[in-house]
Amino acid sequence: MTHTRKIRLMMASAALLILTGPAFALDGADMMKKLDAALSANGSSIRFDKADVNGDVVTVTGVKLQTAANPGEALNIGVVTFEGVEENENGGYYSETVTFPDINVSQDGSSFSARNLSIGGLSIPGNASGDTINDILLYETAGTGPIVVNVKGKDVFSAESTDANLTRQENDAGFDFDATLAGLKADLSDVEDPKAKEAIEKLGLTTLDGEVTMKGSWELKSGNVALNEYALDFKNVGRLNIAMDFSGYTLQFMKALQEATKAAEANPNKEEANQAMGLAIMGLMQQLTFNSASIRFDDASITKKALDYAGSQQGVSGDQLAQSLKGLVPIMMAQLNIPELQNQVTAAVNAYLDGPKSLTISAKPEKPVPFPMIVGAAMGAPNTIPSVLGVKVTAND
Repeated sequence: MTHTRKIRLMMASAALLILTGPAFALDGADMMKKLDAALSANGSSIRFDKADVNGDVVTVTGVKLQTAANPGEALNIGVVTFEGVEENENGGYYSETVTFPDINVSQDGSSFSARNLSIGGLSIPGNASGDTINDILLYETAGTGPIVVNVKGKDVFSAESTDANLTRQENDAGFDFDATLAGLKADLSDVEDPKAKEAIEKLGLTTLDGEVTMKGSWELKSGNVALNEYALDFKNVGRLNIAMDFSGYTLQFMKALQEATKAAEANPNKEEANQAMGLAIMGLMQQLTFNSASIRFDDASITKKALDYAGSQQGVSGDQLAQSLKGLVPIMMAQLNIPELQNQVTAAVNAYLDGPKSLTISAKPEKPVPFPMIVGAAMGAPNTIPSVLGVKVTAND
């Protein structure tokens, strides 16, 4: 009796394993198929030879990526490893990490290399419709190690690392995002044009050292995109930061834009495709609203060098050129017939040239302005745009 019960238990256990086994097994080919579907929303596609599964690790070989920027040309990536993979209840997949092989490309005496490429927290939708936050391709982190561009045996551009983060807001209301290109270096010493080479040397721009940073957020319901920081910061030059805030860029807007782009790319008649794309963009712009924008430059000694160099080309000192500019700006601004802005620009330029610290151009209307209103003002009465957008120009603030 005991022996019989043991046999039945073993058979039941075996049957359970047979029935439940396939439900927990990952389908690497299906994952890649759905990744391709998600990428196709942006006009890209991915191909591969084989997807091997070992537990929660999917190793994909022969990976090739084709992007909308280079139609007909596939980038040979090679082996891509997805670790910590799990399938969700909606038929999509989540991978804790995705690692790529290092890139080393050489052509005509030039080379490009990038190491330690990886993505963290990759979410592949089961249905890449783009209708909800769960229907788009998302990542949590992405980055690389060193990037180097070499020309004729000399590194002309390099970066220590890149890092990007995308964080879901509470209740999936939207995203916060940031990115950094750190340890950026550029060597301009081999510029061949004599005039450009002289200017680079006089301005002390033979080598550039800095970083690029970006921070912002995207609220899905209102489509509010707030780019708080997009900054280029270089030692002994300065920091240029661009900020922008607009609404209407919803998931539906993004989907419509993607569909219009794909339709244009599929049209063999490029002139017709460009016209259709232009009309589509004009139509989509009806949904966008301008909230604010600004451009700010914080000087780190480049202004005085530029004045000295430009003055030397005209046979005057940098201070003399600055005084000339202070007299010229009001005359140039008067031609625009915008008295209020003319006074602001004149005062700001005078203050900046007297002691270069910062120069800011900002636009913040009292109420959000629909993009069609801006276009209408630009076409009908360009001199009203500063008042429509609430433009201000300040210096050293």
